Amino acid sequence: MTCWYEGPLAAFDTETTGVDVETDRIVSAAVVVQDAPGTRPRVTRWLVNPGVPVPEAATEVHGLTDDHLQRNGRWPAPVMYEIAEHLTEQAAAGRPLVVMNAPFDLTILDRELRRHRASSLDRWFESSRLLVLDPRVLDKHLDRYRKGRRTLTDLCAHYEVTLDGAHDAGADALAALDVVRAVGRRFATRLERLSAGELHALQAGWHAAQARGLQAWFARSGTPEVVDTAWPLRPELPAAAA
Repeated sequence: MTCWYEGPLAAFDTETTGVDVETDRIVSAAVVVQDAPGTRPRVTRWLVNPGVPVPEAATEVHGLTDDHLQRNGRWPAPVMYEIAEHLTEQAAAGRPLVVMNAPFDLTILDRELRRHRASSLDRWFESSRLLVLDPRVLDKHLDRYRKGRRTLTDLCAHYEVTLDGAHDAGADALAALDVVRAVGRRFATRLERLSAGELHALQAGWHAAQARGLQAWFARSGTPEVVDTAWPLRPELPAAAA
C-alpha cells in the first residue's frame, strides 16, 4: 500500500496584507495538486483586490502593489468561494492538504469567508473531512532538538527542496508539498504506518505542546505575546474581542 507521502497530495498557500488573521486580507492564493512524486503539479492561482491598502512592508515581501491588485485582482467574495470550493474538492477526493503554518493560512481564509460570504471554513467540510499536513509542525516534532529557524525557506534548505520564487503563493505551496514528502521519507520508520487521518489528529496535539513551550519561553523572556494552541484553525474571537 502506498504511503501517504508517496501518494496524491494537495497544498495551499496565501499572500496577505499582513500577519494578523483577524484584520488582514488575502491578496493572492494558490492550490497545488500532485498525484505522485515527480509528476507535474497542477496549479490554480487567484489574485485578489482586497479592498484595503496594501502596506509597503507587505509589498516588500510578496511584490504585489496596490496598483497591480486594483488593475488585475478580483473582488474577494467570489474568490473566497472558489478557494473554499477547491479545498473541498481535495477533501472529497481524499487528498491530504499541505499547509505551511496552517493556523495562519486556514484561519485568514476562514475570516475572509466570514467577512465576504457570511460563511465559515468549517461549514465547507461538514461532509468531507479536511486532512492537513503542516511541515512546520511535523519537522518540529520529529526533529525537535535541531537548532535554527523553521521558516519555509529554512525547511527547504534543510530537506534539500528547491524553492523558486519565495513568497509567490504557488511556489510556496509547491515547496511545502515537496518538504512534506521529504519529511515523510526521512522519518519513514515513524510515519509510514500512520494514515493521513491519524497524522492530522496527532499534529493537533503536537502543535499544542509546541505552542505551550513557546509560550513558556516568552514568559521567561518577559515577552507579552500570546501563542494560540489551536490547530489547524483558530476559533473565532468573541465579537467583543475582535
